[in-house]
Amino acid sequence: MVINMNLQVLVSAVGQDVSTLAERMHLESDAVIINQTDAFAVQEYEHAGKKISCYSFVEKGVGLSRNNALLRATADIVLFSDEDIVYDAGYEQKILKEFEKHPEADMLLFNMRVGESRATYYTEQFHRVHIWNAGRYPTYSFAVRREKLHAAHVTFSLLFGGGAKYSNGEDSLFLKDCLKYGLKVYAVPVEIGMEIERESTWFNGYHEKFFVDRGVLYHFLYGKLAVLMALRFLLAHADVMCKDIPRKEAFAMMKRGIHSVKHL
Repeated sequence: MVINMNLQVLVSAVGQDVSTLAERMHLESDAVIINQTDAFAVQEYEHAGKKISCYSFVEKGVGLSRNNALLRATADIVLFSDEDIVYDAGYEQKILKEFEKHPEADMLLFNMRVGESRATYYTEQFHRVHIWNAGRYPTYSFAVRREKLHAAHVTFSLLFGGGAKYSNGEDSLFLKDCLKYGLKVYAVPVEIGMEIERESTWFNGYHEKFFVDRGVLYHFLYGKLAVLMALRFLLAHADVMCKDIPRKEAFAMMKRGIHSVKHL
């Protein structure tokens, strides 16, 4: 099969030595690396015969980092990534073959090997992704037709994720917007690499900020159904999340978060 598309990996990194990052991630395709650091710098080099473009910015926030990478992307297909991802040999051809196989898809979600505590999904059968089953996929599973994404005017939220005002959730909001603006999204049973376990950049316990921030996220994800979805969330996860803060108090914190941004 002759594949007439190309791929770029868009990497969000923090405080990394970008000159060795392509090797550590086993990159075999072109890539744009955005490194959050203390000084501006631009660097370009070849790795495995591919072009690695690196930008170090002082501005913080994972959403801003991903948007900066997307603005500089030029490939037909873009794959979002993080510094702690290590790719399997042949991942580029795997991804491009799936887009050739599924011309109806604007966006494909791929499998990644992760630690048990981080496992929120694993696709075993090809299926369509809708708003009601979109909340469990991380950004590093997202591969998108770049021009389709630009046509939909979808970018990452600057309010959520590591380095932003509120905790994680930028991935769910991005996927929701892709679906809202008509992109056809599918999950495929194809594995492309693994996540190296490390200390989270945003999670440090199920405390007040965690629940308030989750309430803010639910306002943007679910609108009028936010309170109901918050209750559903706590009923499903209280055994793990409500060991220090009782479920009733956690629910009140989530509602506080929901109501705090209703004016936005």
